[in-house]
Amino acid sequence: MKVLVAVKRVVDYNVKVRVKADGSDVDVANVKMSMNPFDEIAVEEAVRLKEAGKASEIVVVSMGVKQCEETLRTALAMGADRAILVETDTELQPLAVAKLLKAVADKEQPQLVIVGKQAIDDDANQTGQMAAALLGWAQGTFASKVDIAAETVDVIREIDGGLETVKLRLPAVVTSDLRLNEPRFIKLPNIMAAKKKPLDKTSPADLGVDVTPRLKTLKVAEPAKRSAGIKVANAAELVAKLKNDAKVL
Repeated sequence: MKVLVAVKRVVDYNVKVRVKADGSDVDVANVKMSMNPFDEIAVEEAVRLKEAGKASEIVVVSMGVKQCEETLRTALAMGADRAILVETDTELQPLAVAKLLKAVADKEQPQLVIVGKQAIDDDANQTGQMAAALLGWAQGTFASKVDIAAETVDVIREIDGGLETVKLRLPAVVTSDLRLNEPRFIKLPNIMAAKKKPLDKTSPADLGVDVTPRLKTLKVAEPAKRSAGIKVANAAELVAKLKNDAKVL
């Protein structure tokens, strides 16, 4: 079984994000970038499936600028077999990414596609669902456990009331949640070996996909700073403050 995993290059989760002075976007100049944490979990799950003998090949794909090669090399060091970079300088929005992912899937013919449930930069939580719809495949979102059978995959997913188990007929799209697994620490020999693994490049034009942005960002602003808390003498004063100042009663 071939597994296709999509990974995204984002601002590292340890970095405090800053907004540009003109409010046009987030400032990423000289900022540490890394693989989206949910995508890292997706790669780890694919590697575990291969180690368990349930997957024969892992292909990782990323869409974006040339620097996404670094993200793909990280995925290769984790255990992926080969990588594909859909290189473009155009701003990629979720629908465009889903269309590119469909085009790659049509070409690679995987039996399973795993993506992170969302990216930590835009928090859109759309690409996996859109890709499944475009492909016409079953989808299991927010997966906390994945169990592969001969022609099906059982996905335990997190919902508001607890856990839900869905059985999907392959091929299928699965989006990984935080509790699916804990990604492994990458050892130096694996990093060196990843440099020799194949990394192919293509473009949206080669895949026949129009990635022209459909949405326009009007303004980016930092959240308002929280004011300091106050102490009240008794419950009556607390109720008065909630009613008259906070106006929540």
